[in-house]
Amino acid sequence: MLIYPAIDLYGGQAVRLVKGDYARLTVYSPDPLEVARDFAAQGATHMHMVDLEGARDGGTPNFQTIAAVKAASGLFCEVGGGIRDFDTISRYVDAGIDRIILGTAATVSGFAEKAAARFGQHIAVGVDIRDGFVAVKGWTENSGLEAFDFCRRMQDAGISTLICTDISRDGMMAGTNVALYQKLSSQLKLNVIASGGVSALDDIRRLRALGLHGAIVGKAYYTKAISLKEAIEVAQ
Repeated sequence: MLIYPAIDLYGGQAVRLVKGDYARLTVYSPDPLEVARDFAAQGATHMHMVDLEGARDGGTPNFQTIAAVKAASGLFCEVGGGIRDFDTISRYVDAGIDRIILGTAATVSGFAEKAAARFGQHIAVGVDIRDGFVAVKGWTENSGLEAFDFCRRMQDAGISTLICTDISRDGMMAGTNVALYQKLSSQLKLNVIASGGVSALDDIRRLRALGLHGAIVGKAYYTKAISLKEAIEVAQ
């Protein structure tokens, strides 16, 4: 299982939210590139980045920061937040981003199918779940789409990688939702990446036992609750 340490960007800085609440934002580093270099120093080969302003408002206000981090870090980078048209996807691909995560845009009928057909393995879908439904626009709105029905639609659309976040666990340091990921991995033929609540090495062990493709480590890295080096070793 791959470990994806995360950088959430707001105003060009590495931050974290609690349960997706923009009013509960903590700045952990003014230098995301320094954070990415530490990821690599601890043995990471992959990383996860989110443009939080883009996710909430649309657009790519942190694009230059993301491109610079990718260029300097040498890590496999997946990026989400505000990616809602083909021009933005192309811009990220041209900047060397390895995987583009569609969130809000994937709920628009036909968009994910067209993106997968055009960009292939560059495309993944992020499904952010609150109370059993898909949340959109930086987790600020309920799409009205039942989460598992949506995931099956994405599989049928040709998407191969799914990043799934249990919003209720995100930033809470309360453990990951193993039951949710077990259900996803047993019902879907997708590469599932778990996100939200990974706060101890035991969470990594449980997710690895499910045969998941990957797990995202966010707040636990910044608060030093998890050693990234040890998490990578446990996941292998």
